[in-house]
Amino acid sequence: MAKVFGIFACLVIVALDAVAGLLGIKAEGAQNQEKHLKLWLFECKEPSHDAFILGLAAAGLLGAAHILANLVGGCSLYCTSDEIQKAPPSRQLSLACLLFTWIILAGGMGMLVIGTMANNRSRASCGFGHRHFFSIGGILCFVHAIFSVAYYATSTMTLA
Repeated sequence: MAKVFGIFACLVIVALDAVAGLLGIKAEGAQNQEKHLKLWLFECKEPSHDAFILGLAAAGLLGAAHILANLVGGCSLYCTSDEIQKAPPSRQLSLACLLFTWIILAGGMGMLVIGTMANNRSRASCGFGHRHFFSIGGILCFVHAIFSVAYYATSTMTLA
């Protein structure tokens, strides 16, 4: 029964991350549909409501996938470097995957939020171009899925 739950949980995490990644890439396309004027390094563009909504949804799904991955993966907490060094290699790998999921979450969520806020209706402005934030955030969603599943697999392997 636990094995079926694990497979189902991994599929849900991958599905949430994949949909978040696709929405991020789709938001990039919606943002590029709006007219903009570029002069050297500066860019004036109209915000895209579709890109705003898609970016908001992508950020929400990425957050949900991360919360689910941490809940089903369990909490493996080590406070000192001695405890980490004395832990078995599978537990160290689990901790490394957990650390990478947090780093990827920070990068992906940051990119999606920056892209979303750049497309807020109240922020029609000129400045440095905000290009490719959505697509980079979307790609990081896919990478998050890989490390989340690896974290779950290594954390349950250490419990067995």
